Amino acid sequence: MGVEEKGKVPLLPSGVPVGSKPHATDSTLFAQGRPKPLSLDESVAFIKNWFRAQSLNVMAYGTGCGSIELGPLGTSRFDMERFGITGGPTPRQSSVLIISGYLSVKTLKRVIRSYEQMPNPRWVVALGSCTINGGMYWDSYSTIKILDQYLPVDVYVNGCMPRPEALIAGFKDLMDMIKRGEANGYIEYQNNLDWYRANQRKVIKDWNLPEYSW
Repeated sequence: MGVEEKGKVPLLPSGVPVGSKPHATDSTLFAQGRPKPLSLDESVAFIKNWFRAQSLNVMAYGTGCGSIELGPLGTSRFDMERFGITGGPTPRQSSVLIISGYLSVKTLKRVIRSYEQMPNPRWVVALGSCTINGGMYWDSYSTIKILDQYLPVDVYVNGCMPRPEALIAGFKDLMDMIKRGEANGYIEYQNNLDWYRANQRKVIKDWNLPEYSW
């Protein structure tokens, strides 16, 4: 009792004898299928999206009270450049537009003009509760309530006002979306321009913006 028979080799839980080399056909140790290789177009798209995600240029434009949270991102404590995030002085040199807090109707007009001057691909990050439901200005006649009815929003960062750590987390989510090829708000804007234009003209009474052309 309790003594192994002479000459009997003990087995692993998978049934493989102890000390033996596993075979490539052992289904308990190896996956049966190999990863499918990417095509040339898929490989190029993967590389392009990776580079785009690691080089985000944020336009230097603050729309509301949330702009106060953007300054600390460039300090040594948060250091946004370690993630590949830097500033862009003009729309033509930027790839990310941050709607920082509340957005008035007058400001929306300038935001639309700035967004449409940005080159593709471009992304929008909505900072604060005001961009979601109006926040504390939910009953104001001059404040936009739901931002994605007027501009395509890729990432929302809720709060009033979100700390710089929350904004960095939002950037990380945006980077992951770009790498997966899911941050396509700018394409949605082009394909549904008539719908966005109709919503924009409802709130902007003195419409004198040039026709959008890409």
